[in-house]
Amino acid sequence: MKSYNENPILKLTLSFSIDIVRYCDQLQLLKKYVIASQLLRAATSIGANAREAQNAESKPDFIHKFKVAAKEADETEYWLIICSQIDGYPDCIKLIEDVKTIQRILNKIIGSSKSAKRLIS
Repeated sequence: MKSYNENPILKLTLSFSIDIVRYCDQLQLLKKYVIASQLLRAATSIGANAREAQNAESKPDFIHKFKVAAKEADETEYWLIICSQIDGYPDCIKLIEDVKTIQRILNKIIGSSKSAKRLIS
C-alpha cells in the first residue's frame, strides 16, 4: 500500500474504485445487473491501468496505459450519467464529480508526459 500513499493518482483511483464497488452493490440489490457490471468493469479499470503504468516498459508505454485509463474514465462517466438520469437509481452525483476530477488529472499526466517526450526527442 506504500505506493498508493505516495502517488496521488493511484490513491485517488483506488478510493474511487472502492466507492464504485459500493455503488454497484446498491445497483445489484436493485437488480440492475447489466449497468452494475458495465460500470464496475470500466471504473475499476481506471485504477488498474494507472497502476500498470507505474511499471511501463517505456515512455510511450506509460502514455498508452494512461490513455487507456482515460478512455475507461470516459466510459465510466457515460454509465454514471445514465444512472443519474433514471428515476429510482441511487444518487451518483458525487461519483460523477470524482470521475471528472480523475479525468482532468489523467489528461494532465498524458499531456505533460507527451511534452516531456518531445523535449527528450
